[in-house]
Amino acid sequence: MSKEQNQYATTKVQSKDFVSGWVVALIIASTGLSVSTLFLGSEIALNLGFKKALIAFGISTLVLTLMCMATTLIGNRSRLSTYMILHFSFGEYGAKIVNFIFGVTLVGWFAVALELLAIAMFDTTENAFNFSVSTEVIIIVTSIFITYTTVYGVRSIEKVANIAIPVLTAFLGYVFYLSIKDLESISVLFDYVPKENDMTLFSATSILVGAAILFPVLMADFSRFIKTDKQSLLAVLGLTIGTPLAYFLSAVPSIQTGEVDIIKIMEQYNLVIPAFILLFIATWSTNASNLYSASLTFTTINKKWTFKKVVIASSIFGTILALLGFATYLFGFLEFLGILAPSISSIYFIHFFWIKKQKYNLDEINKWELPALISWVLSSVITIFTYLEVFELTRAYFVDSFLLGAVIYLFFMWKKMFK
Repeated sequence: MSKEQNQYATTKVQSKDFVSGWVVALIIASTGLSVSTLFLGSEIALNLGFKKALIAFGISTLVLTLMCMATTLIGNRSRLSTYMILHFSFGEYGAKIVNFIFGVTLVGWFAVALELLAIAMFDTTENAFNFSVSTEVIIIVTSIFITYTTVYGVRSIEKVANIAIPVLTAFLGYVFYLSIKDLESISVLFDYVPKENDMTLFSATSILVGAAILFPVLMADFSRFIKTDKQSLLAVLGLTIGTPLAYFLSAVPSIQTGEVDIIKIMEQYNLVIPAFILLFIATWSTNASNLYSASLTFTTINKKWTFKKVVIASSIFGTILALLGFATYLFGFLEFLGILAPSISSIYFIHFFWIKKQKYNLDEINKWELPALISWVLSSVITIFTYLEVFELTRAYFVDSFLLGAVIYLFFMWKKMFK
């Protein structure tokens, strides 16, 4: 994408900056290779067993793929960012409320990745160099480093990551090969069932959906640069293939070694140093992007806030969360996202295709769009009850959120649709 893409924050992408769908697919796939994603794949495989873990990977990917296929077309046909699309469906002020939720979510991911990276660094120094530094010190130092990168050098580190991520994929494939080679037979892998298991297939699927639920909502940010509808749908393969592949490549070595921590897994294959270097670069880039996106989101709420100050404030907040052990609450955090985010996708999908008939004019943005806001709030409140199992609808609360958002919004907008 062109260096001029920043001018498209509030305007339509021009044809001179269109790219192939495969380019975007690779960008999306690369986001799956971080410490937090590999941690999820390992944790779910060890807690659920390999067969059920594969089912959870498959179901969650199918749900997310269908949602992304719906929203990718909106970005491709409108040529607008998610930020602007939300202006049309939720209103100028309503979009700020939604963006605040997205900003907090991205800071949460920043905190999780920061904490997991610190744990990986602690294990590496202790195992490879026989000395240790407290994870608190590591969190603070790496946070300062990533914050500086975000403010001054995020583009350069992204270029490094573009090389490191394919290498990391190949490296994880090699570790996968070593894990399979050590097995007596492939049936040992499929027969693995944990002795103690508090996780259910449904909860694992919900966690995985929550982990990537912002993809359907933010898919327009990617697809607005893609040349055609068909290629924008192909770009979704970055999630369909890339995300479950990352889970799979982390699950098999974890079952073989019994470890969740990627560095401890690599220790058993005498690959600690190369694994750490690759993971550090990939996570450094991903977390710089998380902080960058969160800060951009917060600056849309109040244009008087400077980007640099917002980056620093967001970093401090994320660092405090990491120091407080936010990763402990990762699963609950992801389930919470599964309640709030899906209905946003369904609401702006209906608004684009059926209310506005696929035509967004930048001079037709209202201050408030109460039907969308009320639909989002009501669907989220009802979904909380289905999540708590007070009553059931589809038995999958993230699907409840998506469908409820659509149904309630259609109820409010029924007359306008046929006007």
